[in-house]
Amino acid sequence: MKKSILDAAREGVILFDGGIGTELQALGLPIGQAPEGWNLQHPDRVAQVHQAYVNAGAHVLTTNTFGGSPHKLTSAKIVEDAGLINRRAAEIARKCAGEKVWVAGSMGPSGAMLMMEEVSEEELFQGFLIQAENLVRGGADCIIIETMSDLQEALIALRAAKQVCGVPVIASLTFAAGQRGYRTMMGVDTTAAVPALSQAGADVLGCNCGTGAEDAIEIIKEMRKQTNLPLLAEPNAGLPQYVDGRTVYKESPEIMAGKIPALIAAGANFIGGCCGTTPAHIAAFQACL
Repeated sequence: MKKSILDAAREGVILFDGGIGTELQALGLPIGQAPEGWNLQHPDRVAQVHQAYVNAGAHVLTTNTFGGSPHKLTSAKIVEDAGLINRRAAEIARKCAGEKVWVAGSMGPSGAMLMMEEVSEEELFQGFLIQAENLVRGGADCIIIETMSDLQEALIALRAAKQVCGVPVIASLTFAAGQRGYRTMMGVDTTAAVPALSQAGADVLGCNCGTGAEDAIEIIKEMRKQTNLPLLAEPNAGLPQYVDGRTVYKESPEIMAGKIPALIAAGANFIGGCCGTTPAHIAAFQACL
């Protein structure tokens, strides 16, 4: 039986995988189409992405469920049962992971604005609860709440995930640099996020998406000053650029890997990649560990 992911992180840096959506697009997912539907329609292609990350040396596979909350799936016009989509996604990742690699069940933003009363807190909670329950049922070893900008929504997702019981929960927000320092799109800074998420029971805190590794280093430094909890950093492969009708990310595996030692020195216990990162990036990260 493999160790808990939290126990393993006390012994060394744990390597997550990279982008999922961008890799599925490379396999034919149309731009603008929700990738979660492929858990039922093309499970072999989802597994192909997971297997590529296993081969690259990832210690953790992230499920193809970033937009898997019922509200988000409805917005994407996916009519299949949300519980089934999340459960199947975890089963696909679990089969690829085997016994040596962990599976993290991904829970991203709902896409609805709480402050605009587009959805109620109870509706969000029940949706995230369905998602978390089925991710764990499908074989997830932990839950990763990621790319959050609204702290209130992150706390609701965290409460739902903790109610599932028995698995660690990671809470990761997306920050960007501005005149007032690093803040989420909703104006949340690390001094607000770190204590709130810690007190709500998050086992790991972190940052993902946004820009690139340079900013992630600074954000992790800020977080490390405020907490002794394990920290996660999953930056993009640089800023997205629109070239010839498509979005591209230009930080190569070599460029990003060159920043991994500084990211670890800043206090990151878990590292990986977000948009634009590929199995080649993760292989380069692995060589730094």
